Amino acid sequence: MLDQIEQLSTQLRDYDKRIEQMAKTDYEPTTLMRQIPGVGAITSLAFTLTIEDPHRFGRSRDIAGYLRLLPRQGDSGGSKPQLSITKAGDRMVRSLLVGCALYILGHFGPDGDLRRWGLSLMVRGGKNAKKRAVVAVARKLAVLIHKLWVTGEVYEPLREANRIKAVAA
Repeated sequence: MLDQIEQLSTQLRDYDKRIEQMAKTDYEPTTLMRQIPGVGAITSLAFTLTIEDPHRFGRSRDIAGYLRLLPRQGDSGGSKPQLSITKAGDRMVRSLLVGCALYILGHFGPDGDLRRWGLSLMVRGGKNAKKRAVVAVARKLAVLIHKLWVTGEVYEPLREANRIKAVAA
C-alpha cells in the first residue's frame, strides 16, 4: 500500500509540473493572473479556458455575473432580501475562486487591499458575515483577474492604501 501511495504521489508531482509548464508556455495570460497571491496555475488556467476571450465583456465587472458570483434577489412586497449566490454557471471556476478567497482571508493570507476589504466585511457582523465576505472577495478577485488580463498591468497589492496615503500627504 505504501508503494502505491508513493507511486500516486510521484504521478501527482509530475502532473503539477506539466500544468505549470503548460500555463507558462501555452497560456501566457496566466502569468499576469498569478501575480495575485493565492491564485495558482490551476485557477488561472481554468479562468483563462472558461472565459476564452476577455474582450467579449464590456466591463470587468460583468465577469461576476457570467461566473454567477452575484447574490440572487428575492422580491416580496416592499422588501428585497439578499439571497445566496446562484448555483448556475461554471462550478469549477467558482469553487477555485472561492478557494483563493479563503486563502486571502485566512491566517496566512498576505496583506493587501483585497484582504483588508474582505476582513472589513467580516467585521460587520451577522451570522453569515464570513460566508458573504468570502464570496464577495471571490467576486472582486474575478474582476481583478479579468482587469489584469485585459490591461496587462502589474498587480499592486496595496494600490488603494498607497493612493490614500498620497492623497493625505
